Amino acid sequence: MTASKQCSLAEIGMAIHAARRIIVIGHVRPDGDAIGSQIALASSLHETGKDVLVLNEDGCPSNLSFLPGSSMVTQPAGNSFEADLCIALDTANRERLGAGCLAVVKEVPKLINIDHHISNEGYGDLVYVDDSSPATGQIIFELLQQEGLPLTEVARDCLFVAISTDTGGFRYPATTARTYEIAAELIRFGANCGELSSAVYERYPFRRLELLRELLGVLRMSDDGRVASWVLDLEMKKMLSLRPEDSENLTDLIRAVDTVDVAVFFEEMAGGMVRVSMRSKRAEAADVCEVCRCFGGGGHALAAGARVEGKLDKVVEQVLNKIDESLK
Repeated sequence: MTASKQCSLAEIGMAIHAARRIIVIGHVRPDGDAIGSQIALASSLHETGKDVLVLNEDGCPSNLSFLPGSSMVTQPAGNSFEADLCIALDTANRERLGAGCLAVVKEVPKLINIDHHISNEGYGDLVYVDDSSPATGQIIFELLQQEGLPLTEVARDCLFVAISTDTGGFRYPATTARTYEIAAELIRFGANCGELSSAVYERYPFRRLELLRELLGVLRMSDDGRVASWVLDLEMKKMLSLRPEDSENLTDLIRAVDTVDVAVFFEEMAGGMVRVSMRSKRAEAADVCEVCRCFGGGGHALAAGARVEGKLDKVVEQVLNKIDESLK
């Protein structure tokens, strides 16, 4: 991303106030930060009288359907919405918005890109990327506060979940003092920390435990114990009737092993693609964003991913070899 493209929150506020019909969009296979930020911003804009469409290629995952306003999230199939403005959230490159969503928004005259990934490619007419922010939800909170946009009850709860999920329950190193201050503000506004945290971290379907059992059976550790990895193939996905959200954040479990510096999750996708999700315990040991960039992906130093074309076993070998090189 070129620094010259970076805009201010005030410029984004001006564009929002000037628009009447707005599309709020996020990345494929959305997580809590993407969906939470989408719903929160849309709820605030709707409160000001804007016509808002919340669009996501894969819709709202079942594990986040408890969020207030989750019914606002629609998929692009059959959607037609003439908008003045499109706001893309938490998405480092345009392609990750999804082909269906891109088809809906291609005629929108202005696109705003708001994100916190250091690998953001700087697409859009207005670009605001703050890679020091641990979550896009934190940026959206600052935008609402600075530009005098309403913090609705829906936005309040969704922003709490967005920030909590992308900071690992406020545990990850990117969490700042400001992150805790914002969480405190949201609680003062009425967010129920206990109920929201329970909904996020303590309500998994049983098939997630079945998946964990199967993955532990194929867990692979490097000889020195620094790299842990496991593989989810199409056969296992079919056998367990898995949904995409069932495997979210499982890699954190093997990263927690005391000797492990890097944990990797390989997921075989239809069409000859492999989804790679990578976590590092210490940036000084391994910058997984740099590793994933070698395979067309990106993210953060401690959490990154890529989608790699090729046979599963070959991709696994290539990625693990690159990780080994980076550790050495």
